Amino acid sequence: MNGQKPKTISIVISVYNEEKALHEFYREATPVFEALPWNYELIFVNDGSADASGQILAELAAADPRVRVINFSRNFGHEAAMLAGLDHSIGEGIVCMDADLQHPPECVAQIIEKFEEGYEVINMVRTKNKSAGFIKNLTSSAFYKFLNKISDVKLENNASDFFALTANAAQVLKTNYREKVRFLRGYVQNIGFNRTTIEYEARARVAGESKYSIRKLFKFSINTILCFSDLPLKLGIYSGIIVGFLGLLVMLETIYEWAVKGTPNGYATIVVLLCFMFAMLFVIVGIIGEYIAILFTELKDRPIYIVHDTKGFPEKES
Repeated sequence: MNGQKPKTISIVISVYNEEKALHEFYREATPVFEALPWNYELIFVNDGSADASGQILAELAAADPRVRVINFSRNFGHEAAMLAGLDHSIGEGIVCMDADLQHPPECVAQIIEKFEEGYEVINMVRTKNKSAGFIKNLTSSAFYKFLNKISDVKLENNASDFFALTANAAQVLKTNYREKVRFLRGYVQNIGFNRTTIEYEARARVAGESKYSIRKLFKFSINTILCFSDLPLKLGIYSGIIVGFLGLLVMLETIYEWAVKGTPNGYATIVVLLCFMFAMLFVIVGIIGEYIAILFTELKDRPIYIVHDTKGFPEKES
């Protein structure tokens, strides 16, 4: 490690079943990081991988003193892995990125430049995602636009889990943002501080497949909306107004039918209205249930993650 470099940057890499990508990431990223004007440490967080990722990381930590490894006791999710990396970092600057090389290591030099200019929060914004495809890029953009419409917090479109913080800004996340149901990239944009953005083009994955299935993405999207907006809870008021207005129209139509035809035909109307109102009712009850589920998770106060062991941390070796 080059001792005369003034500061250290901690690079947090979330790992889940990335055995095919880890060697390539280390081989490609290390020369880039060695050329940085700051010292660096690589903090790999092994999020309960079921493949050989843990063994590969142990070998890297044994061969390179700049590599640190945090092994979870089981899979806790990408958000928990990033938070664990933040908790264990020692650098004046911290970068969170993935191990599949979709987040270009070359961008870390730009991040350090922004740190030296006085910025404390740096959002990395995708311009393109070569491996995601048109549909996923379109839905991602639509999701951010929708979230910004219903939330008081305005997020950068196409912001990703590739972001950077100074140690001072990261301390806020470590101390005050310990929710069990999280949207970390949203919190990064919500804490304030002097912030800026850097655009990057997401590369194709070097190996493997995305760990986010459609089901996981849907659940993640729902949790994100509920974490950042209380508008769904107000749907009961809005739907009540709509149903009341429709009821008034039906009443007027019934009076008209009685006045003109003598015997209004109300059976079909009643069935349609009942179906509509019960559908709205069940949707609202379901939304309330989702909020209660989040509250229940928070009240249980179980740990966000459990560390099985660490490697490469001189004072934390287990």
